[in-house]
Amino acid sequence: MATSIKNKIKSIRELKNYTQEYMADQLGVTQAGYSKIEKGRTILSYVKLVEIARILEVSVEDIISFDSQRYFNNYNTVKGNSNNGSILINSSNDEALKELYEDKIKLLEKLLNKTEEELDRYKMKFGHI
Repeated sequence: MATSIKNKIKSIRELKNYTQEYMADQLGVTQAGYSKIEKGRTILSYVKLVEIARILEVSVEDIISFDSQRYFNNYNTVKGNSNNGSILINSSNDEALKELYEDKIKLLEKLLNKTEEELDRYKMKFGHI
């Protein structure tokens, strides 16, 4: 079943962590008036849709084509214990994710080296514990 525009707007708003009050303020309407848009109780003009897209910092096309299931599948890259903590890269941004992961490994290796150096200093100063 296709998701309606009103539900797509609501989903994107919630993903952006925007409140209905914020949206209403940006649109110059009351919160109740904005709520009617998300509930489909008011006719949504193209002009109003363009305004909503601008506030949500997406294009009208992004709203129309938004698929929450695909969104969560793309960004659900790390699974818990179900796959022994392995990383699943399913996103179109897989190169960026790979680079971030590699940077994290480098930082952890530096931290480990610093910790080992500090431990060696303590051993030299105080002897083996």
